[in-house]
This record gives sequence, structure tokens and C-alpha cells, in this order.
Amino acid sequence: MLRTMLQAAARSDRLERMVGRNRLLRPAVDRFVAGASAEDVIRSARRLADDGLYATIDQLGEACRDARAAERTAREYVALLHRVADAGLADRVEVSVKLSALGSELDWALAEEQTRLICAAADEAGTTVTVDMEDSSTTEDTLRVLRALRRDHPRTGGVLQAMLRRTADDCRDLGEPGSRIRLCKGAYHEPAAVAVTAAADINAAYLRCLGLLMEGGAYPMVATHDPRLVAGAAALARKHGMGRDAWEYQMLFGVRADEQRRLAQAGHRVRVYLPYGPDWYRYTCRRLAERPANLVLLGRAMLSRS
Repeated sequence: MLRTMLQAAARSDRLERMVGRNRLLRPAVDRFVAGASAEDVIRSARRLADDGLYATIDQLGEACRDARAAERTAREYVALLHRVADAGLADRVEVSVKLSALGSELDWALAEEQTRLICAAADEAGTTVTVDMEDSSTTEDTLRVLRALRRDHPRTGGVLQAMLRRTADDCRDLGEPGSRIRLCKGAYHEPAAVAVTAAADINAAYLRCLGLLMEGGAYPMVATHDPRLVAGAAALARKHGMGRDAWEYQMLFGVRADEQRRLAQAGHRVRVYLPYGPDWYRYTCRRLAERPANLVLLGRAMLSRS
């Protein structure tokens, strides 16, 4: 029922206007979204850099409806990367892209073409791109595009979801020296046929997959707020003799900010997922609808920041 309510909320223009105008609700949103414009997100990235943190910027948006929308999204990313370079932040800031926002639901070749433009701009700026993962029905095609991009842009990062039953094999396949892989638990509601669903099983799968990436010499990007996995990642890195420049933590903007700073002060590389854009409302509702348990995380973070 909660998932259905959140999906309905995402479609409600009235609720979007109400949340956007409500002075009590808007500050809560601002804790998790770095503004509506490129200028806003560059300012947030600068503040993070001043605190010793790194960032990956994601322009919020949903699946595009036509090729022109995909091309517009790519142009906006290219312009953003120019801003990152001009601000002197290329050594601290990369970008994350969703292939659905670049046309994959229309044509995977279109999405690859637009992502190549972004990767070329990132190379020119002196930074990197990470290709986000979406639901399990897109995993094979997303990894195919990632491999194609890496032939010309070898530093392109990818994302694997530990909850999927296939991910251990993907870690073995992609866990080669220098391979930038963000490992997350998985944000989508997946059927039991393709994913484990119990929390303990997901955590066990996460650490197993992370170990495989480290064994292969990959550059793991440990995307989690779970204290057990934060500690487990550090233990695995020690076991495999990995220095702190050979892997990183990744956490969401506005979630456990005190822990982000603590880890950074302890000498770890911590990258903050920094979303921005005018589509924050629908994006947020849909992400919560995919996994309503995220509401607990959201509520805890709001309480800790209040």
C-alpha cells in the first residue's frame, strides 16, 4: 500500500506544487537535493571539497520520451563538466548518468552515443563518468554499453547491485585492475528469482562481492551507509593490502554527513552522491516507491540533522 501511495504521489502535480512551496517541507528536501541549477550543485560540490570530500553529480530526471530530450540531457552534462573544470574541481568531482535519461528506453544505441559525448567531455575536463544501474531488466544491456564505452574511455565507472544473484559473476568479470565499480545493495524491488531479499543475505552478498572486486584489483566504490558494511569494507581492504587511494566510500548527500566527515578526517576517500535539478520531486517519490524502507533512512537522517 505504501508503495502504491508513493507512486501516486509522484504523479500528482498538486502535491509537487504543495511540497515545493511549503516553507516547512522545502528545507527538508534541500538536505537531500543540491538545488535546481548547475550553479547550485557546483556551490555544493565546492563546500564538500572544502570539507575534504569528493562528489559525483547526478542530474535528476526520468526516462526521456524522444531523442531530442536525450540529446538535451547530454548537452547539459557536457556544460556541467565544463563548469566543473572551470571551477577547478575536476580532481574532486565526477558525474553519474542514467542511461534511461539518455534514451535507452527508446534505443540503446542512442543512449550509448549520448553517453560517449559525456565521457569525451569528462576526459577533456580531467574527470570521470559513472554509468548508473537501474532495475534488473536493464542489467545486461547496461553492462554491454559500459564495456563498449570502456574501449575508448577506460576510466568509465559502472554500478553493480549486491542483491542480484548474478552480481558475484559480474564482479569476477569486471573486477580487473583499475576497473571503477560502485557496489551498492540495490534500490529496486526485485523478484526473488533474480535477487536475495533478506537483509542479512544482502549484507553477506555485499561483502562477498566486494571481496571479489578487491581480489581482482578493481577500484571499488563502496556505496553504503550501513555501519556493518562500512567497517567490513575497511577490514577487507586491510586483508587485501589495499591502500586508501585504491578504493573509496560513497554516501548520499544529506545522509550521515557526520560519518562522511569522520571517515574523511580518518584519511579515507569519501565521495558524496550529489543530485540536483528541477525534477527532484518525482525522482524522489519514485525512488522511495521502489524501496519504501528508504523512508526509514530518510527519517533518521532528517532527525539527525534537525
